[in-house]
Order: sequence, then structure tokens, then C-alpha cells
Amino acid sequence: MERAQVGGALAIGVADKIFMLENSIYSILSPEGYASILWKDSSRAKEAASIMKPTADDLYEFKVIDKVIKEPENGGAVNDIIMTSDLIKKEIVKAIKELKTLDTNELVNLRYKKFRNMGEYIGG
Repeated sequence: MERAQVGGALAIGVADKIFMLENSIYSILSPEGYASILWKDSSRAKEAASIMKPTADDLYEFKVIDKVIKEPENGGAVNDIIMTSDLIKKEIVKAIKELKTLDTNELVNLRYKKFRNMGEYIGG
């Protein structure tokens, strides 16, 4: 399945909640672009993607995103835009309801903690 890319995604991803569709990637550069820069060979895109870790599952594991939204089983988001839109809307509405229960100080503290814990490196 093809993956859509949004240039500069990480630069504008400052939010209380960040969701991704399960078959999407989230990166400032495509794997092809990364491979072209690193190895001067865009055909190494799969290898680049394994290093970049731009998938929803990767970024959830790194705490960059808060939730992976499952796509419709009948071929993913691209084959059922209406159902996908409904799934996204459901998650946004749920998040807004949760966030509305918090006062400003709680929101700021949670956001600070969230961004401080993103991509936490446990070295070796």
C-alpha cells in the first residue's frame, strides 16, 4: 500500500494529542529522500525507512504519537474514506472531551511531560 507523506509534519506536530492512521508515515523527509541524501541511492528506501522508523507503530513506541487509529479492513483508508473519516472524528471528539476536563495548568504540565518523554533514549 502506498503511504502519503506530509512534508514538515514534525515541525507542525505540537499538540496535546497526536494520532496517526495505521498505514501512514510521519516524517519531514520521505525514505526515498533520506536514501538519496545518505547513500545517493533512492532505491534503498526500504533500508532508509527501517532506520528512520516513520511508521505509526514505531512512533507510538517512541511516544511521539498518542494513538494509532486502525484503518478499515476493506483495504485501508484509501478504499473507505467515509469510514476512515468517522474513525478519525470519533478519536478527535473523545480527545477533546478528555482535554476539556483539565485546567490550563494541567494541560501545560501534561504537554511539557509529553514532549520531554518523546523518543526517550535508553542507552547502551
